[in-house]
Amino acid sequence: MIRRKNADWQLSNELVTPKRAFLNRRQIMQGMAVAGVTSLAGCGQGEALARQAPTDGQLSARSTGYAVADDLTPYEAVTGYNNFYEFGLGKGDPARYASAMTTSPWSIEVSGLTDIPRTYALEELVDFDALEERIYRLRCVEAWSMVIPWIGVPLGPIIDRLAPSGDARYVQFETYLNRSEMRGVRFPVLDWPYVEGLRLDEARNDLAFLAVGLYGEVLPNQNGAPIRLVVPWKYGYKSIKSISKIRFTAEQPDTSWNLSAPNEYGFYSNVNPNRAHPRWSQETERVIGGGLLERRQTDMFNGYEDQVAALYDGMDLIENH
Repeated sequence: MIRRKNADWQLSNELVTPKRAFLNRRQIMQGMAVAGVTSLAGCGQGEALARQAPTDGQLSARSTGYAVADDLTPYEAVTGYNNFYEFGLGKGDPARYASAMTTSPWSIEVSGLTDIPRTYALEELVDFDALEERIYRLRCVEAWSMVIPWIGVPLGPIIDRLAPSGDARYVQFETYLNRSEMRGVRFPVLDWPYVEGLRLDEARNDLAFLAVGLYGEVLPNQNGAPIRLVVPWKYGYKSIKSISKIRFTAEQPDTSWNLSAPNEYGFYSNVNPNRAHPRWSQETERVIGGGLLERRQTDMFNGYEDQVAALYDGMDLIENH
């Protein structure tokens, strides 16, 4: 008897996230009213946005011009092949174990160099009636890639509404940490909680995005529910998952992988085929969801050079990796 072997991004049937059909994008857009982004001025008085963050199901989002020519990565691969070490080191561990994470209600603590430090409900930061769909490439430093239709909101306007002071030059993000829910943090793989950071001008770049969904549906836990960062010109570990804290700083903040292995993982972590990882080349990448041997050439800044290269004018991108 011939037995079919799953591709390396596939889980066995009993472990895979419940199957959801690929959604027809035109159906997603039908009947959708585009709302303007609500100001957080009222939120300073503790007034949340009118719509509560959904915990499952479909999300309505307006279509945008953010797209790529590559085929979308299959939903089952996007949700079944993940790095989320808080739930284990295996690519299938997040899909197996992340359901233990509590994602509702959700709040984000904002601190540091800001005029309005406090803890915000998720609904105060994200207007769920003004979501966008953006199709971005995701490039992992492990030299594999995906193409994902994210649902969310631009990061820049939220940064501005959180009113960083004139001395602030960076923003640091921190992942939710609950040792009773996250089996992976029993092991000192990293110095928990997971932290990442951007320069403020990077955070305000038009491509920087906060995702609350993918494939027209609420973000699965293993993909960083209920809210994660997406910075498509950087390696995937910069797109921090399950954000629980935002802190504005004057000095470059610590980041988890840079603390763990600074010679391998720099603060900027821009996709750069010209700078090899100390243990492997970055010139090509394996396309997840494609054939077993399907590879593509890696583009500078993951193909977003026109949109972001000016952020790094005059910088040595080998030294400042």
